[in-house]
Amino acid sequence: MTTTDIAGSPDKNLSVAKRTITTEPTGAHSPVAKRPARNSTILTDRICQKRVTERTKVYDRKCRGLYVSIIPAGVATFNFKFTDSTTGKQRSTVLGVYNPETFGVEDARSKVYGLKTMAPAALVEQLRQTKTQAAARGKTVDEIIALRIDWMKTTVLKADGEKRPRIESWENVARHLRGFISPRLGKKIASDVTKHDIATLSADIVAGKHGGKPSVSNARHMRRAASGLFNWAAEAGRDYVTASPCVNLPKLDTEHPRDRVLSEDEIRTLWHGLDRNDLPWDRKTRLALKFALVTMLRSGELLPIHRDELNAANGTVDIPARRVKKRRVINQPLSDLALEIIAEAMGNYDYVFVGRFGNAPLARNAMANALTGTKTPKKGKRVPRTLGICELLGLAPFTPHDLRRTAATMCGELGLSEASISLCLDHQASKDENGKPLPAVTRKVYNRATKIMVERKREVLDAWAAELRRIVGARDEGLRKAA
Repeated sequence: MTTTDIAGSPDKNLSVAKRTITTEPTGAHSPVAKRPARNSTILTDRICQKRVTERTKVYDRKCRGLYVSIIPAGVATFNFKFTDSTTGKQRSTVLGVYNPETFGVEDARSKVYGLKTMAPAALVEQLRQTKTQAAARGKTVDEIIALRIDWMKTTVLKADGEKRPRIESWENVARHLRGFISPRLGKKIASDVTKHDIATLSADIVAGKHGGKPSVSNARHMRRAASGLFNWAAEAGRDYVTASPCVNLPKLDTEHPRDRVLSEDEIRTLWHGLDRNDLPWDRKTRLALKFALVTMLRSGELLPIHRDELNAANGTVDIPARRVKKRRVINQPLSDLALEIIAEAMGNYDYVFVGRFGNAPLARNAMANALTGTKTPKKGKRVPRTLGICELLGLAPFTPHDLRRTAATMCGELGLSEASISLCLDHQASKDENGKPLPAVTRKVYNRATKIMVERKREVLDAWAAELRRIVGARDEGLRKAA
């Protein structure tokens, strides 16, 4: 290395008046350049709104520690950088996104001034909570759906002492979440979902643009599932979203309740048609349809009836609470007609209505499928469509639930007590025999009498069995041909 005297003075002791240039030998490394000075200026709204080609940070000269980070997408985010006095390390926290109407430069400065008044430990704790919330609110809708489903199907101890899923209808809710919400909003950050997103999805379902055929019912199911999802996600301890977007949505059109009731001629045609051996649907399924009409039980209540649930001493079938819509035990009396159906259907099996393998009950949708038939096969499928019982017998379409309505309507026409019919349907009676409203708490909490209620139901079901025999016409050839 050589040193050259710029001043040209021969006196080597006058170094104060001299400047030198140092030159490295060939091949030596050049000195490392110094970091450029921090971009510091007085922040203004105009700076926050400027367009950039790459991420740019601008520090505020007026408020030490405050800076704005601007990205090419046009989003400006305020941040506060400070030194943690306990560790000596620099840390930063996000203050918020710039918005000229709700969160501007002066708002960010005021927030920094407030943070500077906090104790160091409190400031660090707030930073930790902010980062935790930011991580939680960075989850997508699909991720939250998966967490919600896991939470719903977790088994917990119920009031009757059994362990069952926390939300016992979780499979239906999961189907709505996965079928309606996930395909449209699944990849979106959950905290970014807006009321407009939910309203648009709802409108598309009603119009048939999403989820299949046009359906107000499906839109209502979607809204209910979405509301449960986002309310759950906003609960303290999760904080995946700040608030649910499912508020103040446009009202859906009113759904008219089903009112299908079979006439006496239709009941007669159905009853004798179910005895035909040329129908493509198995005998157990056809007997289950008869049993639904005779007992007024729901599909999910009657199809899994086990031998242990039949109470011969009392002449009832005791449906456990886990299979009942209102999660309460049903003691349903069995008329002589119902007992005849059970005797033929059960045989030596443990279940009354077994499937084709004999060790498990029929599927819950077995009766509905038998009435409507199988769907038209897609192109390329060689399996032909199986016609439904309604089509084969020339009956207008109806569902298994319509059989409950038909039985209740016929019993009403017989002049039987509406309150007793309500008990047969497992509906809470809201009025007494004189039409006076009953306190809901009476039946729910205090009145635990079952014997008198079973007798009231037996009166209705026995009368209905006799009326049903009259409608279909009594024969001496057994249940297979008539009742």
